[in-house]
Amino acid sequence: MDLDTLKKGLSLTLERSELDWLGRKYQGKVRDNYSTADGRRIIVVTDRISAFDRVLGTLPFKGQVLNRVAAHWFETSAEVCPNHMLSMPDPNAMECVECQPLEVEMVVRGYLTGVSSTSILTAYTRGEREFCGHTLPDGLEPHQRLPEPLLTPTTKARDGEHDQNASREQIIESGRVSAEDFDEAAALSMRLFELGQRHCAERGLILVDTKYEFGRRPDGQLVVIDEIHTPDSSRFWFRESYEERIAQGLTPESFDKEYVRRWLADQGYKGDGPIPVIPDDVRLEAARRYIEACETVMGTRFEPDLQPPAARLEQNLRALGS
Repeated sequence: MDLDTLKKGLSLTLERSELDWLGRKYQGKVRDNYSTADGRRIIVVTDRISAFDRVLGTLPFKGQVLNRVAAHWFETSAEVCPNHMLSMPDPNAMECVECQPLEVEMVVRGYLTGVSSTSILTAYTRGEREFCGHTLPDGLEPHQRLPEPLLTPTTKARDGEHDQNASREQIIESGRVSAEDFDEAAALSMRLFELGQRHCAERGLILVDTKYEFGRRPDGQLVVIDEIHTPDSSRFWFRESYEERIAQGLTPESFDKEYVRRWLADQGYKGDGPIPVIPDDVRLEAARRYIEACETVMGTRFEPDLQPPAARLEQNLRALGS
């Protein structure tokens, strides 16, 4: 995407939605969720960006990118794992079946990496060799592929709080989910991760790690919800440059929100205290990377909708309900 279009997007960001006529609203870090009276959930994907479990600001076209990539993966993975998607009535919105979410995030990690306080690399660097119930061998190097993908669940943090790593046993003992629900979600997570890694490899990418959320539909079926294999929920590296950069002691080349995390870390911010203001040049570069992720994963060019997002969203969602 050309720089002029990206810059135009700076004045077209969707920071929040005000659509209470749709139903009961629940606001997450990035998504505004509306539960309708007839058993649907309308998910509005805003342009808010979050990292370190904090909302940091907005990025041009980010919501459109996330929504499109999530819809792509829901369609691609439907035979491996059912999901909650019904339709995409607006570039920033998804119509879904209302589900009862499990109170756990299923994180799957394929590599020893990350900069946050809860990352596996941070724990490993501190000398910890037990991580979420898994024993890690000595001698691993930063960004190295793990002997096998690991399921490392976390608690679901409330706004302003941080997710907490936990083992299967700790999650079950907390009463958040039953052993049966946990094991079913865990099996689906590993199947989704294997599919994601395979499809990404075909696009010249490495799916490094990701998180999945699950819920039960009214008919009792467990399905994946929220988003899947997006630049917000996942870490992607370029396969072609991975080995060379590792040999040089460099961080692998990526296009996920790790770019913003690293910029914040360079400012001394790790998730606590006042949030540094992200300058426009960093926002534009982050947006460019999100768009590159969308185009690479889907194999098609991303064409943003340049209409004022709030009015367009209102019109399209009112038409959906008519």
